[in-house]
Amino acid sequence: MELSPILGGKPTILVVDDAPDNLSLMSDLLLRAGYRVKLANGGERALKIAAAAPAPDLILLDVMMPGIDGYETMRRLRADTGMRDIPVIFLTSRMEEDDQMTGLDLGAVDYIGKPIVPRLVLARVRNHLELKHAKDCLRDRNVHLEAEVALRTREIQAIQDVTINALASLAETRDNETGNHIRRTQRYVRILAAALRDHERFAGALSERVVDLLFKSAPLHDIGKVGIPDRILLKPGRLDDEEFAIMKTHTTLGRDAIVQAERQLGMEVEFLRMAKEIAYSHQEKWDGSGYPEGLSGDDIPLSARLMAVADVYDALISQRIYKPPMSHEEAVEIIEQGRGTHFDPDLVDAFVKVASEFRAVAEHYADRGHMAAQ
Repeated sequence: MELSPILGGKPTILVVDDAPDNLSLMSDLLLRAGYRVKLANGGERALKIAAAAPAPDLILLDVMMPGIDGYETMRRLRADTGMRDIPVIFLTSRMEEDDQMTGLDLGAVDYIGKPIVPRLVLARVRNHLELKHAKDCLRDRNVHLEAEVALRTREIQAIQDVTINALASLAETRDNETGNHIRRTQRYVRILAAALRDHERFAGALSERVVDLLFKSAPLHDIGKVGIPDRILLKPGRLDDEEFAIMKTHTTLGRDAIVQAERQLGMEVEFLRMAKEIAYSHQEKWDGSGYPEGLSGDDIPLSARLMAVADVYDALISQRIYKPPMSHEEAVEIIEQGRGTHFDPDLVDAFVKVASEFRAVAEHYADRGHMAAQ
């Protein structure tokens, strides 16, 4: 019986038997069929050979052997991650139903009785080698596909990140006072969200993936300012009521711009869900006095509540044409005063605990003339 062409080279078969005559018989049979053959006269020797590279492609294993019998040898093969995938055929005179079930339960792929029928042995050896070859090919293909999927996923994530950063940078160029505002608020949001992950009220809502999405989405909170006229956006002073009414539309403009992009794509994009929430609702207040909808309490998306704390803190410690920067301590005090009115009370409590981390971010990403650390 010739080797199957799909096997591609000469497979190696390990024959394990304590009887020299049986080893000689099986060796001659397999060599004539074109296989490479390795021999072991006991379980201990078989385990050493199987563990050495290159591993055998298939093992023919006797059951009744002194020392470690075939069943124990099989248990040890299956317990070792480097040998557990080698197919094993029991080759034995113990052919009772219970014996066969024991071997198969241990993971053997087949059971051949002694005395052997050469053509039957070769046919079963070939079939199981072809099956192993097919499994190896499928495993290798799956590994390749998994690598390709991982690569494509990283590429998609990179494109998403670049898109968000490009849009955020566009908004930043419209407002020459923001400087590192986007980078700071992005990190504030991540710090605050991470501090709330174990809070019973937010259990399950702030997984590691959600926190990552928050970090990536935060830069788009002011994307709507792209649509605000320069005479208002860049006004060197406080806005009057009419101008402020126009400025407030940046929340709707930002949300609608993202929605429009999704419509052109023909589908909603999961990673932009939080970006829409943040852009539209980060000016809402806990007591319902914010805009654009006057939402209150838990009706305000959590992502927007987190952004509100981050945005206000950074606005307080940053210099503007119409105001000097406040100190970190003053900003913390004002946010504490807004507990339950402007801000979600639990978010304020968490903010106070991590306020020193906010300060470290502010100092690290300080603008020229930024006085947050003073």
